[in-house]
Amino acid sequence: MSTHIGDIQDTIIALATPPGVGAIGVIRLSGKEAIAHADKVFHGKKLSEQAANTIHFGTIRDGDVILDEVLVSLFKAPRSFTKEDVVEISCHGSQYILREVIKLFVRNGVRLAKPGEFTKRAFLNGQFDLAQAEAVADLIASDSESAHRTAISQMRGGFSEKLKVLRERLIHFASMIELELDFSEEDVEFASRDELKNLILELQRTILQLVDSFEAGNVIKNGIPTVIAGKPNAGKSTLLNGLLNEEKAIVSDIPGTTRDFIEDTLTIDGFTFRFVDTAGIRESGDKIETIGVERTKAKMKEASLILYLFDLATEPVTEIYQEINRLENQGTPFIVVGNKADIAAKETIDAVAKEPRSVIITAKSKENLENLKKKVIEVVNLKTFKTGNTVVTNLRHYEALLSTNDALEAVLTGIDSLVTNDFLAMDIRQSLHYLGEITGEITTDDLLDNIFSKFCIGK
Repeated sequence: MSTHIGDIQDTIIALATPPGVGAIGVIRLSGKEAIAHADKVFHGKKLSEQAANTIHFGTIRDGDVILDEVLVSLFKAPRSFTKEDVVEISCHGSQYILREVIKLFVRNGVRLAKPGEFTKRAFLNGQFDLAQAEAVADLIASDSESAHRTAISQMRGGFSEKLKVLRERLIHFASMIELELDFSEEDVEFASRDELKNLILELQRTILQLVDSFEAGNVIKNGIPTVIAGKPNAGKSTLLNGLLNEEKAIVSDIPGTTRDFIEDTLTIDGFTFRFVDTAGIRESGDKIETIGVERTKAKMKEASLILYLFDLATEPVTEIYQEINRLENQGTPFIVVGNKADIAAKETIDAVAKEPRSVIITAKSKENLENLKKKVIEVVNLKTFKTGNTVVTNLRHYEALLSTNDALEAVLTGIDSLVTNDFLAMDIRQSLHYLGEITGEITTDDLLDNIFSKFCIGK
């Protein structure tokens, strides 16, 4: 898919609501001829004569055959999502009706929209920049408070505004240095090198803050990978079932029941966690169980958080603390979860409770699981992202910021090395190029195709 003039001038159509039977299905058209095409098949008021931002009742007809009674929402350029004329037809949610209505428009010369084409047109028509357009997809996919909050902030320009300010200040210095090139024989300095150096250092601080936020931003967007680990029969599957409040994992007294991963998500305090129940860690002669144990260890290395369960009724305190030392050496944040407190000795419970990262529970009766959830939020330290801080969640943005920082580093080196203005201007322009790639001032058809092809059809 490439962006041709003909593509942009076409009138496009797609189902804007999810496929499947529902009360209502919405069909969206956008383009210069959207209203004219709708008038051909809509029987009611003549849409081209109606005011913008109005809704009209009537029927959609294929010749003399009534396909459906509908409500038509009318949006006229530039006051629409795509900044083109847009018609949205609310039909009854029958898949047959929706399919027949779309087929009718296609027979009359309307083209089926490609994935993300409505949002792509909004970007191309200046409705918002590229980072905001990408946030539309994140907003649709958001399934937690934190993901929603981050996406809505970016869609409304929070991230873009921060980059815009940085870019404008850098453009000023680039223009001053390039102006000096025109007066090179007169040895005139329009841009103070000290001021430029201070600006570059300030830009780098801001960019590196954004870069550092990517790890947290990525888990906010995709869910925080949390591994439930421990020896066989420590109660891992029971804990997963208790957290999810459903019988997701098989629970048995037979050691080694869980041989592979069981994974599900849970929202805690507005953040999505991807809990993974793993095979019990022990030496085993069973080849399949051994593979499961190795996979568990690999998952623990990939996790953002480990909930390590101990059976307080059977595991000696000395062995528990030995395992805690091994977890500390691994470096991944972890919580010591002492399970089966209902049948454990008080001395064991008291000894494990002294560990500041510990939570004592009884997974079978769900006792103290709420405190465990609070400890999870505390350990992963995501509270700071409820304060409206700008967070990077997009890998493309992250890579462009790293490239920007490298280019800025080259500017600093150039200043210290007293390089000529043409080389200095080149490095500054390179920094501006990478920043522009994020918001769309600098872009290519291939980049746009790659971004919008990942959107759903109808958005």
